Amino acid sequence: MANITKAELIDQVAAQSGQDKSTTADVLKGFEETILALVTRGDKVALTGFLTFQAVDKPATTARNPQTGATVDVAAKTAPKVSIGATFKNVVNKKAPAPDLVSK
Repeated sequence: MANITKAELIDQVAAQSGQDKSTTADVLKGFEETILALVTRGDKVALTGFLTFQAVDKPATTARNPQTGATVDVAAKTAPKVSIGATFKNVVNKKAPAPDLVSK
């Protein structure tokens, strides 16, 4: 199992889509910027069957320092949340076939 870098992902998506690497890199950058902007303003972005991106509010709470045992107040915050879609899960669990990759 390999860790795929962003550059390698761009190469593979370019080959898969028939686009040049520069265009693919621009589209990926635009995708990232758009998701960040939409989720930051409170929108939920769903790519049905694949991924859903959203921001969730986490209430203030207390935690315990494991070294000292002291109680620590944790401030409320907004956290990113990414949910995996059913199609993605089915492919990973081999309940559905994965798409074939085009040779680079």
